[in-house]
Amino acid sequence: MIVTIDGPAGSGKSTAAKRLAARLGFRYLDTGAMYRAVTLATLERGVDTADGRRAGEIARALRLELRPDGTVLADGRDVTAAIRTERVTAKVSEVSAHPEVRAAMTGLQREIGRGGDLVCEGRDMGTVVFPDAALKIWLDAPPEVRAERRRRDLEAAGESLSREELTARLVERDRKDSSRAAAPLRKADDQETVDTGGLTLDQTVERLAALAEDRRRRLSASRP
Repeated sequence: MIVTIDGPAGSGKSTAAKRLAARLGFRYLDTGAMYRAVTLATLERGVDTADGRRAGEIARALRLELRPDGTVLADGRDVTAAIRTERVTAKVSEVSAHPEVRAAMTGLQREIGRGGDLVCEGRDMGTVVFPDAALKIWLDAPPEVRAERRRRDLEAAGESLSREELTARLVERDRKDSSRAAAPLRKADDQETVDTGGLTLDQTVERLAALAEDRRRRLSASRP
């Protein structure tokens, strides 16, 4: 059973997906971390992030390892903290929009998905990567709520930006992600919508777990 969780930046996908996977006893795949790792590698190599061909070459060559504890390794180096900096955040939409980069990451994500029982989150999990997933969820929240969450994350990492500036950046990132040619951010008709704006993390996970358990029961009942 594959559960996909899509939605805009700051909607709480990563944390909720990780908690849901642990609750269900499933593996967890943070696809955003994969694109962030490619973006970091592109920046560190001094490659223009607008160059899709070069970014695609980096994506295909990069050895990525996402460990169950959340550690992200790129070519054997721990980049867990480095991929969450604002420097990477400012460029990840541009890098991830390149068809060459998305093709490389989509292939790797589908390979991981063949192992079964997976909770994965991103922006095109239910529409492109796993369109036949058993349960597809769209997680959302108002831009101001998402910006405040991002502000707290940055503050914990030693960075500081105002909520107003972060709100503007999130809105712009939503625009870029939704308008890109390759695998744009969009809600599919068969995705279950969960608005996390007025929910705590625990309440969000409870809502997602209820949806997953209901879908699992239906799948079990439909099998001969």
